[in-house]
Amino acid sequence: MKILKPRALNTIRILIVGSALLACLNATAETISGAAPDFTLKSNGGKNLRLSEHRGEVVMINFWASWCGPCRQEMPELDKLHQRYQDAGFTVLGVNVETDTKAANKLLKKIPVTFPVLYDTESTASKLFDVDAMPTTLLVDRNGQLRYLHRGYKPGYEDKYRQQIKELIRE
Repeated sequence: MKILKPRALNTIRILIVGSALLACLNATAETISGAAPDFTLKSNGGKNLRLSEHRGEVVMINFWASWCGPCRQEMPELDKLHQRYQDAGFTVLGVNVETDTKAANKLLKKIPVTFPVLYDTESTASKLFDVDAMPTTLLVDRNGQLRYLHRGYKPGYEDKYRQQIKELIRE
């Protein structure tokens, strides 16, 4: 086994960290299609919520975690969208991906939201949607079809969300 010198180790560390930062900075948005997989999860209101119950509405599904800085930054913006377009047939479903709900509940006390928060403690919904980044946000049209996928978050993304929400509400 070859032992690397400290300088080589530092170079490797820089490359790894740089790649991770580049992945965050290059958060993607893409057009997608196909039926949104149905799921049922327990909500922060104590009831089970099923995605298909929202057929006829435009639904934003936002997968998030309490340890995710961009998720925490994005939540108030998602709540503003939810409140603004709710009467037009739009809802946000926040899906927390952590196995223990304590951290999510603690964060929700600091950053309260009016949209339903669901707990995906067994990664049921996360697997259905192949969630591979935090946050991951999907937009589903009134017919239950997947339309847009966003990986990651940077301030200003809510402008794109707003444009896509309006488009789907008008259809």
